[in-house]
Amino acid sequence: MIVQKKKQRMNYCGFTLLEMLVVLLIISVLILLFVPNLSKHKESVDKKGNEAIVKIVETQIDLYTMEKNQTPTIDQLLKEQYITQEQYEKYQANKK
Repeated sequence: MIVQKKKQRMNYCGFTLLEMLVVLLIISVLILLFVPNLSKHKESVDKKGNEAIVKIVETQIDLYTMEKNQTPTIDQLLKEQYITQEQYEKYQANKK
């Protein structure tokens, strides 16, 4: 009987292994739900960014045409600094 009284008097402190496992399970399920969505959003953002680069280069072509009364090549735009090297490369990779 003395042993039972000591067990009843012990204060509960900390988490049990079962509680920790439940928390880890919940966290892992949430990660499994959100990681695929993040990769889809990244692809969407990259696609929209590439479309924006193409639009910028096309706008610069129009601007050059209005200023000089001739249609430029992409290389001319780069040479005359209407577009950057990065825009040039992305446009070449994504032009339709």
